[in-house]
Amino acid sequence: MPGLIHGLDPAKIAANLEQVRAAAGEGVEILAAVKYVPLEEMGALAEAGVRLVGENRQQDLAAKHQRWGDAFTWDFIGNLQSRKVKQLLPVCRLIHSVASDSALQQLERYGDPDTEVLVEVNIAAEEGKGGVAPAELGAFIQRCPVRVAGLMTMPPFSQDPEASRPHFAKLAELAGEHGLERLSMGTSQDWRVAVEEGATILRLGTALYM
Repeated sequence: MPGLIHGLDPAKIAANLEQVRAAAGEGVEILAAVKYVPLEEMGALAEAGVRLVGENRQQDLAAKHQRWGDAFTWDFIGNLQSRKVKQLLPVCRLIHSVASDSALQQLERYGDPDTEVLVEVNIAAEEGKGGVAPAELGAFIQRCPVRVAGLMTMPPFSQDPEASRPHFAKLAELAGEHGLERLSMGTSQDWRVAVEEGATILRLGTALYM
């Protein structure tokens, strides 16, 4: 498991961010995944021009938001515990990982007309991984009490970026079938393939920091 990242260089992050933006093109958002970025290092991201960040843990997001607030737009990209929905909604633009009926119940209770979420899809049908099965997606979207803005997936990890392509292509196909525009897919090892398959949000860590 990776450790916390210290000594972030704003100039290096800015250069990496510009390279990704140039390669990804217009209309693709670059989200900095900050699970391993300590609270005190978040300023380096702001200095580098990062504006959109994604956190995996509700408690860490709350602490970082309290300190850095309006310096960033905040998304939640981690495994969603339904009991955390109430705390996430006031500070998050998007929750990327809605995938359970218990989460839908909490969204119905605490969401409002402006609430938007992404539904996580388990494209590869991996056991033990969160996400709605593709065959159940339509019914799940219909049950969602707030606006579904798009889909998210995390394909099986592979050192070969091309291994992710069929999973990204399937997610894009599902989004098209359901009239959804946002596609949160692609991380540091496979983001270029994700862009080719239609990603609109890239969730990047080491590709920005190293």
